[in-house]
Amino acid sequence: MIKNFTIVLLLFLVLVNCKDEKHQALENPETEKAEDTFVKDNYTKKEVMISMRDGIKLHTTIYSPKDTSKTYPILMMRTPYSCRPYGEGEFRSKIGPNKYLMEEGNIMVYQDVRGRWNSEGVYDNMRAYIPNKTGNETDEASDTYDTIEWLVNNVENNNGKVGTYGISYPGFYTTYSLLDAHPALKAASPQACIGDFFFDDFIHNGAYLLSYWRATSVFGYMKDKPTTESWYKFPDLGTEDQHQFFLDHMPLSKLNKFYDSTNVFMEQLKTHVTYDDFWKSRGIIQHLKDIKPATMIVGGQFDAEDLYGPYNTYESIENNSDNYNTLLFGPWSHGDWARTKERQVVGNIHFGDGISDYFQKEIETKFFNHFLKGEGDGNTGLPEAHMFNTGTKAWQSFESWPPQNTAKESYFLQPYERLTQRATRNIATSDFISDPKKPVPYTEDIKVGFTPRKFMTDDQRFASRRPDVLTFETEVLENDMTLAGDILAKLNVSTTGTAADWIVKVIDVFPADTENTDDVQDHLKLSNYHMMVRSEVLRGRFRNSMETPEPFVPNKKTAVNIKLQDVFHTFKKGHKIQVQVQSTFFPYIDANPQTYVDNIFKAKESDFKVQMHKVFNDSSIEFTVLK
Repeated sequence: MIKNFTIVLLLFLVLVNCKDEKHQALENPETEKAEDTFVKDNYTKKEVMISMRDGIKLHTTIYSPKDTSKTYPILMMRTPYSCRPYGEGEFRSKIGPNKYLMEEGNIMVYQDVRGRWNSEGVYDNMRAYIPNKTGNETDEASDTYDTIEWLVNNVENNNGKVGTYGISYPGFYTTYSLLDAHPALKAASPQACIGDFFFDDFIHNGAYLLSYWRATSVFGYMKDKPTTESWYKFPDLGTEDQHQFFLDHMPLSKLNKFYDSTNVFMEQLKTHVTYDDFWKSRGIIQHLKDIKPATMIVGGQFDAEDLYGPYNTYESIENNSDNYNTLLFGPWSHGDWARTKERQVVGNIHFGDGISDYFQKEIETKFFNHFLKGEGDGNTGLPEAHMFNTGTKAWQSFESWPPQNTAKESYFLQPYERLTQRATRNIATSDFISDPKKPVPYTEDIKVGFTPRKFMTDDQRFASRRPDVLTFETEVLENDMTLAGDILAKLNVSTTGTAADWIVKVIDVFPADTENTDDVQDHLKLSNYHMMVRSEVLRGRFRNSMETPEPFVPNKKTAVNIKLQDVFHTFKKGHKIQVQVQSTFFPYIDANPQTYVDNIFKAKESDFKVQMHKVFNDSSIEFTVLK
């Protein structure tokens, strides 16, 4: 549908010193330039405690333009990561979604959400939405409503129009602002927005993300009173080799010594191991109906944390509302679009220059100015979907997403490592031995930290050369082939065990004559580079239901379907399409013991068994191809 006419991240690439410098820098990418006094020179700062309907007060920081000769809209971000710096004499060096909106003048508001940092109340991770609230019932929607009500009635020189924005967890709060929205809320941009923790960030299709294990420090420990200082700390791994650390702490119960029961979120993760009512109530996608404010959903095609959220937020609003709703995905990892780096690189791949600045100036600023300032002569000038082709490295606009002129094409996983559009009549299998104690790494890099950005475009040659990774590849393409939409892997498999994970990767194999750029790691070449375009995991016990897991029957042929999130990528003439299938992706996800257990956090060392896995050659992968 065409309509007239998203900073802190749940990135967690924070330092072990627990001071959240990285979080702060990503909310406001230029905070490191302390010499920049633009904000202090042109804005006044006020800190207030705004009362919610149940009497709880939330810390709110307001930056207002010193020029009071005109009125301004309010741009607000609600965050669990702190409104720092605290103190009315302490200023951020950059405020708002981008420098353009800051420099032209807007009232910028930051708020510590309930139970976090300098706000009162009790924090609830992904607090459940309460429809039809009565009395003093509260959720993030009512807190947003009450905050906007106070702001439009108490902040001088505001024009009565409010916009919300945020990346990652603040993106979730931005989405939340759309529910029971205040009449003054005219525009919202959820960016890399969490949609459901069972599919975003901590769990992917039932598999636990070990790369997020340390992040439970941020969300699991509660505070007893408002504070401007960190009250949690990260566990010290004692090594620079994260892969080895988690191998040494398998099964997961060995990690219990790092967290006690006061880590509320860790206890919740260990208790709710299926998609039960606990997780369902915290999902927000299902509530996005009859949305009134204009929405612009933003994401990065190489976001290792939040791909599910943006795509499904857009789709749910599009299918259940009649508001202005637009989608934009660029060649970014988590939150790159909020940065000011000229050269856009993810891992070893350079996608172009000035891409983030283009988004900030020509897309984001136009969106908010149109709905909050009335600019654009009745039209935003923005398309329904503005997508970056990560193969041709160019923007393209569409009247719908996925585009209307697409078709489904199936490619079969054939013997002799072939990926073809026709399956052989004789049923055969490709087999491999999976040892959970010698798992396939998700990256060659040796490091400690949270989910890295670069692995989403990493060279997969190291994996394709392992015997426990199946590789299937087309002939050299004689014509360009553009994928524009989702990918569905339809696997037919068997295992000698009762449990298994299945990981599918779609890879662009570069020609031998591809020349290097300055961005490539020293030990790599772009000649025959295996660039990962998309990957996904499914914990096999959830193949039929996320609510009701079930074991595999040993040696029985079983269907396992895995949906990979949307891509917009052209495999160019002279390239090849490759599909890899494996059962470990460590330690991005934890290792499956390959023996069925009801609760992975209670698995014993004796549960971890070597098993033989088979992939039948009537398995296929279904691409959405642009015609």
